Amino acid sequence: MWIDTHCHTKYSYDNWLEPVDLVRRARDAGLDAICVTEHYSYEASAPVEEVARGEGLLLLRGVEVSTDRGHVLVFGVEDDSWNRWGRDTYLPMQELIERINLMGGVCVPAHPYRQMGVASLLDGIFELEGIAAVETHNGGNAATDNELALAAASHLRLPTLGGSDCHKVEAVGRCATEFSQPVTDMASFLAALRAGACRGAYYPGFTKQ
Repeated sequence: MWIDTHCHTKYSYDNWLEPVDLVRRARDAGLDAICVTEHYSYEASAPVEEVARGEGLLLLRGVEVSTDRGHVLVFGVEDDSWNRWGRDTYLPMQELIERINLMGGVCVPAHPYRQMGVASLLDGIFELEGIAAVETHNGGNAATDNELALAAASHLRLPTLGGSDCHKVEAVGRCATEFSQPVTDMASFLAALRAGACRGAYYPGFTKQ
């Protein structure tokens, strides 16, 4: 199965991508599913799930969290009660990881080698405890940043994810994750990730519009 594990729509409030355009582009590209990870809020992606259901595409929901050491993809939460800090940005990364793990979810550093000013993770990834995987293939990254993330994941012996990080329709599916065991819902997604039955890659079905 191929799943784009890092997608955004207009509900991230930093773009104008309509959910139906995301879903149809993913389906037309041959993706088996997508993960919508709107910024700051799990609950923000509820309308996108409804659209995907109507279009017949499996959609899983997560959230992209902005921390003091970069961005983190969170999977396995069911609402926004994970955010006990009362703000949306510069959350303490290690505390976030510990909280999500206690709630039964997982944390995956997103585009860890992207320069983001004072909040860049970079080689700080080697100091983190409790991450479940590394996003090694991000569609918005320079190839060199993805190569550094892939080397870090190999050193840490962690599974890898790939996602387009799309904010516009033509970016959907540039990178994706190949799963070697079935994913039908969030529980099976988490099981596959924890088993290492996934790998990030440049999606072979991607074509430029």
